[in-house]
Amino acid sequence: MATLPLLDLPVAASIDQVPTLREQWVAHLAEAGAVELQVQAGAMKSFDTSTLALLLDAQRTLKRQGGHLVVHGAPAKLVELAKLYGVDELLFGRAESA
Repeated sequence: MATLPLLDLPVAASIDQVPTLREQWVAHLAEAGAVELQVQAGAMKSFDTSTLALLLDAQRTLKRQGGHLVVHGAPAKLVELAKLYGVDELLFGRAESA
């Protein structure tokens, strides 16, 4: 399975930044032909539900390719937001959402 280099989420990832991030990820995935995307979310300070939508979209894309998304260092507030929407286990697995 091909793995992409770790991609860093920016400090701010809200509805204004998500379209650009998605374009970058889609191009990166297509170019690399990878089936695993590892994302570092530890620097994130500002985000909203569009960030969750971006992560879910990346996960769906990868799943169609037989792969998966791995999110590292998700801030507690992002995990809490994911829990609120019932997608924490989908994005972070049980270890991060506990």
